Amino acid sequence: MKKIALLGFFITLLGCNQEYKYENKIKEDVIYLADDKLEGRETGSKGEQLAAAYIVERFKELGLQPKGTDGFYQSFSFKPKTDPHSEVAYTINPEDSTVTGTNVLAFIDNQAENTIIIGAHYDHLGYGSHGSLHRGEKEIHNGADDNASGVAVMLDLAAKLKQTNTSNNYLFMAFSGEEMGLLGSNYFTKNATMDLSKANYMINMDMVGRLKQDSTLAVYGVGTSPLWKQTLSSTNPGFKLIENESGVGPSDHTSFYLHDIPVLHFFTGQHDDYHRPGDDSEKLNYEGMNAISSYIFDVITDLDKSEKLAFTKTKNESEETPRFKVGLGVVPDYLYDGEGMRVDGVSEDKPAQKAGLQKGDVVIKLGDSTIVDMMSYMRALSVFTAGDSTQVVVKRNGETVEAVVQF
Repeated sequence: MKKIALLGFFITLLGCNQEYKYENKIKEDVIYLADDKLEGRETGSKGEQLAAAYIVERFKELGLQPKGTDGFYQSFSFKPKTDPHSEVAYTINPEDSTVTGTNVLAFIDNQAENTIIIGAHYDHLGYGSHGSLHRGEKEIHNGADDNASGVAVMLDLAAKLKQTNTSNNYLFMAFSGEEMGLLGSNYFTKNATMDLSKANYMINMDMVGRLKQDSTLAVYGVGTSPLWKQTLSSTNPGFKLIENESGVGPSDHTSFYLHDIPVLHFFTGQHDDYHRPGDDSEKLNYEGMNAISSYIFDVITDLDKSEKLAFTKTKNESEETPRFKVGLGVVPDYLYDGEGMRVDGVSEDKPAQKAGLQKGDVVIKLGDSTIVDMMSYMRALSVFTAGDSTQVVVKRNGETVEAVVQF
């Protein structure tokens, strides 16, 4: 009888394992999250609530456990900042002037000692608030790349990790309030629904939907643990990696780094549609997103049997960034690793456009300063004030072009 009962148990277990089948829904997830009916998913809006409910249903579909304070949800209320340099004021008693954001959290419990946190923000700019670069009539900012792409990859990783790499637990998080200042991730780390001392490491995806033909992929935080560089190299299927050591940057991984947790942040670069209404689902590179998801899965797999990752502090590059009062009106190409600062986009009616600068130009001199990278570009820019004019020198299609820019 014992043998028959044991055999029945294994048959039942096998049947349970066969019931789960991985399915790639990256494109389907992006199309829903970046649809006009969500009206740009602005923090606290009805559209963001619709997005949160969709993510919850996807977590349920994958069989994940809720890990919020109210099921899958963790809500937080705050007063929007009037001073951009001040701390946000979270509030327990919402008033008319407060906004309520909602993080969405799910958990895979492998009965392990430590937990890997995988996250992506799902809020965006609604009809164009909080940093929109659009000039003109109000339009929906669908945020397909920023950041339906990251959420879709996060959900894909949840599907991939459902029954594999069981040496850690997994906490999957869709953050609210990122566009307003990393508010959702900041709130979570101060009001965590798990013991953060048991966090092994955190992986963040923000704008991973526009992988270029040369397969350039930026990875931030590689200096936050001694194992990162070796692991990223050994598992790399052919990406041209642009590595940045700092654990501090303009996305949610920063909140976890500041709690001494090793982080990685993946990013495929800015583009002309960044923070504009044109960031739509049909413009994304879905094959590239699939490849990035597989790469991150391989990184996790490579570290599955490792001890808890050691944390190392990195130089806070944001503290060294010069403050400047004027701008050229360009979108820098943050994935460019050559000499100079390459222009990835030119804003209308700004100094760069008026001076004749074009997308693809590489700025090599500004005023008296030679430009070798982003930091030297920002230092050069910091000496100018409104009304100043200076010479700018760029490389364009192998030729040197000079122009006068008026700030």
